[in-house]
Amino acid sequence: MVNPTIQRRRLGLALKRARESAGRTQDEAAAVIDAAASKISRLELGQSGIKLTDLNLLLDLYGISADDAEPLRELARAGRQRGRWSTYRNAVPDWFRQYLDLEGDASDIRWYQPEVIPGVLQVEPYIRAMNATADPRPTGDDLDRMVAVRLERQAILGQGGGPELSFILSESALRRTIGDVTTMSAQLLHLAEVGTRPNLSLQVFPFDAQTYETASFNFIILRFGDDAASDVIYVETFTDADYLDRPDAVRAYTRLWDRLRAAALGPVESRKLILRLVDDMAR
Repeated sequence: MVNPTIQRRRLGLALKRARESAGRTQDEAAAVIDAAASKISRLELGQSGIKLTDLNLLLDLYGISADDAEPLRELARAGRQRGRWSTYRNAVPDWFRQYLDLEGDASDIRWYQPEVIPGVLQVEPYIRAMNATADPRPTGDDLDRMVAVRLERQAILGQGGGPELSFILSESALRRTIGDVTTMSAQLLHLAEVGTRPNLSLQVFPFDAQTYETASFNFIILRFGDDAASDVIYVETFTDADYLDRPDAVRAYTRLWDRLRAAALGPVESRKLILRLVDDMAR
């Protein structure tokens, strides 16, 4: 299935590079299509589509040849199609559906989570317990759809040719009781199992780490192929999310990730800690 978010992302990157090569500013590009500069910014971030008439005006401004222009028009057409997650519209907000499309197409995902288990690693009882105290609390079909989305996402954990996955969890995420002891035990055993898979690395940032390197917020680094220039940093807030691709932001988050990884327990030691917590719960 065509992934419209990824097609918009590819088009945005191509147009950004073309604009910069042509020595044009976002304000100049916006003036050509009679729009605000913020529209060019959203377009280059892959956050919005573009009409072919406006695209042709930008291609002329950037001096794109006819041979190079047609593939960009195809990307624009594909970017207007409905995505894989559109059937979950009632259960998944627009700003998160964009992330789901990016997650499904990424070749490398690096995820730091300090307080709760990452959604893609959650077992069903944990998911339901998490939403039991949500405000507003989802019920009936909405809750079932939310569970279905998270479970469907977990296909990336074991699929052949899937992304390389790296997780760093704070020990507090492991000790915070979501649901009851049975739910938490099942969740931790699941983490111990997935941590042994060949495409997945799971590390724990322990309470007694001999470092002050930490971050109180979660973030995800997504990479697409070998082109680091296409990296996206996903930072979620309570009601929205930021998608950062500025080179300075990508470098800053990548350096933070490297420091956190160095400070955390290795995968083997992390699994031992997880299993020790399971044993503690059984007592």
